[in-house]
Amino acid sequence: MFKFENLEVWKKSMQLVELVDGVTKKFPKEELYILSSQIKRATDSIVLNIGEGSQGQSNPEFARFLSFSIRSCIEVVCCIYIAQTRKIISDEDFKNIYNECETLIKMLQSLKSKL
Repeated sequence: MFKFENLEVWKKSMQLVELVDGVTKKFPKEELYILSSQIKRATDSIVLNIGEGSQGQSNPEFARFLSFSIRSCIEVVCCIYIAQTRKIISDEDFKNIYNECETLIKMLQSLKSKL
């Protein structure tokens, strides 16, 4: 088992991946290679940076990777604002993703401060 698999923040970020994947499936086809792709890459980046930073890194190096995850989470929030402006995301989906990102950022910041 890898270290990241035991981290609650990693598990929570995987839930966000699943949520975003479901929501982006509702996006119009013309957004497939634009906003849909961007938000999925940003969400994937959160998970990937937690995993990469946790394995065999010093605490300062892990904290740096957690900072990347925080920035990617902010990118997801910006993407859903764009989706809302383009009227391609429901208020409920916006709220769900926004709340998950808000919780995830708090978890990431807490873990980072404990290192």
